[in-house]
Amino acid sequence: MANSAQKNSTLVPIIIIAGLFFIFGFVTWINGALIPFMKTINELTDAESYLVASASYISFVVMALPASSIINKIGYKKGMSLGLIIMAIGALVFIPAANARTYWMFLTAIFIQGAGMTLLQTASNPYITILGPIESAAKRIAIMGIANKVAGSLGSVIFGAILLSGIDEIKDKLATVDATEKASLLDTMADSVITPYIAMAVVLFILGILIRKAPLPHVEAAPIEESSSGEKAKSSIFQFPHLWLGVLALFVYVGVEVVAGDTIIAYGISLDIPVEQAKFFTLFTLMAMVATYALGVILIPKYISQAFALKASAILGIVLSFCIVFTTGFTSVLFVAALGIANALVWPAIWPLALTGMGKFTKTASALLIMAISGGAIIPPLYGAFVDNKKESLIVDGANEVSAMAEAASFGYWILLPCYLIIFYYAFWGHKVGLKKVQS
Repeated sequence: MANSAQKNSTLVPIIIIAGLFFIFGFVTWINGALIPFMKTINELTDAESYLVASASYISFVVMALPASSIINKIGYKKGMSLGLIIMAIGALVFIPAANARTYWMFLTAIFIQGAGMTLLQTASNPYITILGPIESAAKRIAIMGIANKVAGSLGSVIFGAILLSGIDEIKDKLATVDATEKASLLDTMADSVITPYIAMAVVLFILGILIRKAPLPHVEAAPIEESSSGEKAKSSIFQFPHLWLGVLALFVYVGVEVVAGDTIIAYGISLDIPVEQAKFFTLFTLMAMVATYALGVILIPKYISQAFALKASAILGIVLSFCIVFTTGFTSVLFVAALGIANALVWPAIWPLALTGMGKFTKTASALLIMAISGGAIIPPLYGAFVDNKKESLIVDGANEVSAMAEAASFGYWILLPCYLIIFYYAFWGHKVGLKKVQS
């Protein structure tokens, strides 16, 4: 009976937090549609266009420690509410950005939304972890992942339809019209973001107010006991190499997850696949992740350990990286989408491994892991720079622009390989560094 009562007492909070994961999944994964949209209306290079991802993810570096401090002062529930309201303010900044068609204003709006999401993530991730029994935390995190990626799928489809419809025809027109008509066409296209972002702002403001009234119980993490094996007590966060390697692994993981989701539409377009088809490609990546999350809920820990899932994910990521660059056309796009399978279980596996034995340093370690999400700000623009440089060298060597773009976009995915090799190292050896005595 007590077990049943506990399940019932956590069901409503789990549904509410899943709703929050749905929201930031929706907002995060519309970047896949925003990148080619921004590239067109602001006439950007590939590297410049991927600053859309940078503006969102760099906020995790700037805001993670302040967010942790804010939540310590005002609590999880008020932290979630404030995060939603900040995201709503970011959505409203899209209106003057569209009116001015100014790229730095769009990036500012995306950064503000990212700051709100950092606060929301810093509150909701530990909350859902400690809401129920620790042995079922992985299952709850996987459920949150499903809510997040289903929302991302919807966001990419909805915003792909709103922002990318007719973009091929507009690009053809832009090549033939004079400067005045070109500016008019681009202004009209930029205005298409105003209505959806007003709607988003209204919804986020309302949810920010409602979450204050939501039936979310107050929870606190149980203190982790320090080792009593006779070792000297650790006195600094820098004495945990397995944590810092975990931060690095999480950094590159978020980078490859964002590359898989945010470049796939632009990649399809570069391969001369019509936008009407390409706008659905982020959906492929996200649905691959959702299916793998569902497998994780079923298989972990009953049939496989999280450590095994991390090893398998790293190996699959390495194999798929080679498959992407050595295939062409729609087949290559499908291999990019399949990265969703390799990526899904990395996040829930790295967290518990990195926090092992952290004791009183657990909160600081958690903030560092949140900051590692900034990998999504660094690696996608590096992919864009790879593409730009390769394209220029191919054109210098005599290739036409269309074939140069296709080959360069494929070449850029070489950046995935070192990232998955770092995850591979952490899965097999890195998570044990400095902990061998404790574990033996």
